[in-house]
Amino acid sequence: MMKIEYDKEADAAYVYLDEEIKEGQVKKSEERTKDVILDFDEKGRLLGVEILNASKNLSKHVLRETK
Repeated sequence: MMKIEYDKEADAAYVYLDEEIKEGQVKKSEERTKDVILDFDEKGRLLGVEILNASKNLSKHVLRETK
C-alpha cells in the first residue's frame, strides 16, 4: 500500500510504494530531476520517491492527506 509522508520544515515528501523501507534496503538513489529522487533496492525495484520542494510540486490536497 502506498503511503506519503511530508516534512513541512524541509518541504520534502516521501512516497513509499509498498511498505516501510528498512535501514540499508536502499542500494541506489537516482536523481531524475532536481526535485525528484528515486530509491531502488538491490534487485532494482523502486522502493520510494523523494519529492523536494513538495509544496510547489504536489497539490495542497495531497499534502493535507499526508502524515
